[in-house]
Amino acid sequence: MGSDEIQATVEAVWRMEAARIMAGLTRLTGDVGLAEDFAQDALVAALDRWPESGVPDNPGAWLTTTAKRRAMDHLRKGKRRAAKEPEVTHEIGARREANRPDPDGALDDPVGDDVLRLIFLCCHPILSAEARVALTLRLVGGLTTDEIARAFLVPRATLAQRIVRARRTLRESQVPFETPHGPALMERMSSVLEVLYLIFNEGYSATAGEDWMRPELCRDALRLGRVLAGLTPEEPEVHGLVALMEIQTSRLGARTGPDGRSVLLMDQDRSRWDPLHIRRGLAALERAQSLGGGFGVYSLQAAIAACHARARAPGDTNWTRIVALYDALAQVAPSPVVELNRAVAVGMAYGPRSGLELVDALVDEGTLNNYHLLPAVRGDLLARAGRLDEARTQFEEAASLTQNERERDLLLRRAAECQEGERKGAPPGTAEHP
Repeated sequence: MGSDEIQATVEAVWRMEAARIMAGLTRLTGDVGLAEDFAQDALVAALDRWPESGVPDNPGAWLTTTAKRRAMDHLRKGKRRAAKEPEVTHEIGARREANRPDPDGALDDPVGDDVLRLIFLCCHPILSAEARVALTLRLVGGLTTDEIARAFLVPRATLAQRIVRARRTLRESQVPFETPHGPALMERMSSVLEVLYLIFNEGYSATAGEDWMRPELCRDALRLGRVLAGLTPEEPEVHGLVALMEIQTSRLGARTGPDGRSVLLMDQDRSRWDPLHIRRGLAALERAQSLGGGFGVYSLQAAIAACHARARAPGDTNWTRIVALYDALAQVAPSPVVELNRAVAVGMAYGPRSGLELVDALVDEGTLNNYHLLPAVRGDLLARAGRLDEARTQFEEAASLTQNERERDLLLRRAAECQEGERKGAPPGTAEHP
């Protein structure tokens, strides 16, 4: 096996094992920064030794054991020896008395309690949203600093400092490595779900840059969501978010055409939607609803996505139900963006003029006037109403506001179609919709 293959193997193993290794090390050391240092030492050791010795039969266990030895050596011989050894001895005794694994075996325990604690730690509300996203992808997702920086179009140094500051904040604030209980659990769970949602959305519709999508981020968020659902099987909104991500992921292959151009929802070849993701998504949605979570923020969005997933053709879409679901979402989580999406659904269910009334109210309100999707949706509704000159102006305005190059190209293309007049007697495309 060549050096490139070895490196790829190490990276793949790390991506699969990172959460468990980091969680065990964090519990053992009490410091997420130290835990990451020891884990990185193990990675370096693998890259150094495996080309000569070959990949171990159980590479995950090799990384785990190596990292654990570094951590134990530090605890027993490092600068904090006098303070830590009594704590380690006490912890070993307490765990043995309770018939639980001691620290020497902690990283080998497949039970996900520590992984759940690590997720809660990375998503602690004391950190900014940007820091929570970065730390979760780094420690739980196993991504490198370079990968995260590239995904979010942030300079590597900026991203690295963000992670360093987050680790320092957790250490200085003495945030415990634990699963919260009672009201704190719901507060922290909300933060965890928000982080996964932000990661997924950035992958699904990139804020800026040359790529319309970053599928790797979608898959990382979905992978972490599945882990969280396995660790908290009775939390309906966790299943709701997984359902939403599964269904949205099913469309990734259809969101660009053979020429690489972006393809909007109603123009997509639905035979390219992944049926396995759709089945998984519908099953997760059913699970969320069976747990009494049918009216949570993520479950409602998943139910909207499910309406599209169940429609074999665009004309089969149950827009009336989608409007009703957006009505419910507006009650649970009112926001101008929800109202904008609701306007799209109303326009599809009851005609473009009905949708325009809602969009024009948002224009008058002014809260979304720098949001590129406001003129994009207005342009779509105007085009469908036959007001092509006005629609062209709106698409051009939307193109000037977006920071994503692929999306800008799409909007300018739609503006050009309006300028050419009606194409085959039909308006140019239909706005993207969840």
